[in-house]
Amino acid sequence: MQSRTVSIEDFIELYKSKQYPLLDARSTSEYNRGHIPGAQSLPLLDDEARKIIGTIYKQQGREAAVLKGFELIGPEFHQKIIRASELAPEKNVMVYCWRGGMRSNILAWLLQMAGFKVVLLKGGYKTFRHWVIDQYSLSRNLIVLGGRTGSGKTEMLHMLKASNEQVIDLEGIAHHKGSAFGALGQPQQFLQEHFENHIAWELSFTNSSEPLWIENESRHIGKNQIPNALFEQIRTASKLTVNVDLETRTNRIMHEYGSFDIEVLIEKTQDVSRRMGPQHAKAAIQHLTDGDIRSWVEKMLRYYDKTYEHSGLSQENKKSATVDFNWEDAATGIRKMINKKSEL
Repeated sequence: MQSRTVSIEDFIELYKSKQYPLLDARSTSEYNRGHIPGAQSLPLLDDEARKIIGTIYKQQGREAAVLKGFELIGPEFHQKIIRASELAPEKNVMVYCWRGGMRSNILAWLLQMAGFKVVLLKGGYKTFRHWVIDQYSLSRNLIVLGGRTGSGKTEMLHMLKASNEQVIDLEGIAHHKGSAFGALGQPQQFLQEHFENHIAWELSFTNSSEPLWIENESRHIGKNQIPNALFEQIRTASKLTVNVDLETRTNRIMHEYGSFDIEVLIEKTQDVSRRMGPQHAKAAIQHLTDGDIRSWVEKMLRYYDKTYEHSGLSQENKKSATVDFNWEDAATGIRKMINKKSEL
């Protein structure tokens, strides 16, 4: 049974059909830095073996490197087959390595010997990264969702998606809610490369000519940075701002962060103390020490509201509209937001 090598376009289309599991033949460190979303790691070489073979390749040439490779990984061939069978019990798989070279081809040969049908990516992961960059170069019909801290914009995005609107949740992809407190209760963030991969992958499921809702963000979301080409589109896109009353926003923040350990909240408050001003930060921390969470939230919201007013997040984009949003009748608020699209 032979493998076949396909272009990135055909590879992506086939993978999206969910017919075949996807295996990444690169080393664990390469995989952790960034991979095609949903791919399973099945490294042909571990990091140490890859380093050894790379050195031999440079010093002695390809043939010596190949021989050393088989010496190092040959005894593990049966383990690779067993693991591949666990990941792809139907014995149909897609495989890629860094450039579509020796690692993916050797893994494909091995799996074929075990009765697998294998599809290889021409140009490997490097080609996928070019595809990722191309996704950001497409002009998109963005609607930027703005609003003050505590408005519930991420939840609104999820409701818009449930109403069949196109949505990209950048904070969900980043595993971070954007503020100094945004990492609390979230999984560890991806490395930058994989963050970019995930956004591009989500964008590829959208129609670039149709409206696409995306939250108003600063350039950085925690440790991740929005790719420049996408950020420039966000900065200049049409914007819809939701107005949610202060009492509701206060209650939402209390519900979201009030259950975290006081010491953690104090530490995070200290992280923004310089920007808040020492007296305001001291007062906020004292509220936490006293167990007065509501007063702490009110203090923090005053700081974030002031920051919002003086930051790029509050600037008017090329077209703008506003919607008064009442969370007691959220369905009506979502309908109002969707209806506002005609003004943007």
